[in-house]
Amino acid sequence: MLVGLIRHGLTDWNAAGKIQGQSDIPLNDEGRKQASQLAQRLRDDATYHWDFVITSGLSRAQETGKIIADKLNIPLYDPDSRLMERAFGQVEGLTSIERETLWGKDWDQLDLGQEKDEAIRIRALAFMEDLDKRYGDRNVLVVSHGGLLAQLYIALYQNKYNERIGNLSLTIVEKQDKDWDLVLYNCTRHLQEFAEDHYK
Repeated sequence: MLVGLIRHGLTDWNAAGKIQGQSDIPLNDEGRKQASQLAQRLRDDATYHWDFVITSGLSRAQETGKIIADKLNIPLYDPDSRLMERAFGQVEGLTSIERETLWGKDWDQLDLGQEKDEAIRIRALAFMEDLDKRYGDRNVLVVSHGGLLAQLYIALYQNKYNERIGNLSLTIVEKQDKDWDLVLYNCTRHLQEFAEDHYK
């Protein structure tokens, strides 16, 4: 089983540096373009065949998933709440400057209603285990969020992989016995190739 883990496309809040959390912020035009670029890459790459797409219930993930599913002509399954972004409580909608002005540079160490790391890892791992049990003979594209994906990678690989998860990044993992082997990590080559082609 292969699972392609994707962070949704860009939103206006991403561009402004605001924490989104579970606030339902839609893709912007750039985010839609990014989703199309990844969809094109997936369609052109004969190495992998993908069977369906599943997303979180937030519109930025669902729209990213729909763009990809439509381009690949595969089903978009109902969203799974375990793929939701981390809840950030009082800091949702605030920029870095606003957060530090209100609570100081160590705001993330305070209890401001954020979902705990361990809770995110538990639900992310539960999703992956369930996916393997239900669809172990399929290859699945999963569209989620940077905060959740970062915690999933920590849960699977400890602190071996800790780059910032980019918008429309693609990570591919393969189930081998009890482990998820990393095939590709946090790759945004499709965005760079488009930019290079566009400015030639």
